[in-house]
Amino acid sequence: MTAERPFASKGWWRRFWETLKYSFHVLFHPFDGFWDLIHEKRGSIAAANFFVFLLLAGRLMTLQHTSFLFLRVYWNKVNIFQQCISLLLPLGIFCLCNWGLTTLFDGKGTLRDVYMATAYALVPYVLAQLAAIPISNWLTKDEGSFYYVLTSVGLIWSALLLVCSMIQVHDYSLGKTLLFLLMTAVGMVVVVFLLLLFLTLVSDGIGYFVSMYKEINFRLN
Repeated sequence: MTAERPFASKGWWRRFWETLKYSFHVLFHPFDGFWDLIHEKRGSIAAANFFVFLLLAGRLMTLQHTSFLFLRVYWNKVNIFQQCISLLLPLGIFCLCNWGLTTLFDGKGTLRDVYMATAYALVPYVLAQLAAIPISNWLTKDEGSFYYVLTSVGLIWSALLLVCSMIQVHDYSLGKTLLFLLMTAVGMVVVVFLLLLFLTLVSDGIGYFVSMYKEINFRLN
């Protein structure tokens, strides 16, 4: 048993490395890339998690190392946990809403497929974000358009890849995919509203019992 573990470990790392490299194929060949990613098992959850980790790390590095000419950060007001949640929560809600609506739209993708395809679609934005950090420190204020173009290209590229990924994951046409993404956005708004309503009710309930406790404690003393 012990002799087989190193080989199993090497096999896992080899598989992980191959699925990481496959993201570059997805960048330039999105339609067959996402099809093989899901149906031919060319992707992995481990690689998807790594891309999400890079997204978080890139966000924190952007705040810390981007030139003040393009991004002013007041660290006394920055909450690292809040920064991570601001990225992870929309990603999680998007995947859940997207998967939840497949019943209404006859989608074929599972929650695992949606998450993995979405994470791979984020790669251009992550790479652009990481590349923009050193570039921002080389540019002057007048050359700032290069910085903004780079980040915009990464964002637009990821958006296009997301559309392609949904086409292949759920086996939709382009028109149905755009409608599906619009309904996913509406679903996300509804979920956020319900979450805020729930948190407000919980907060009010806790406040009520705390006030009652203080009142009882005051009268008894």
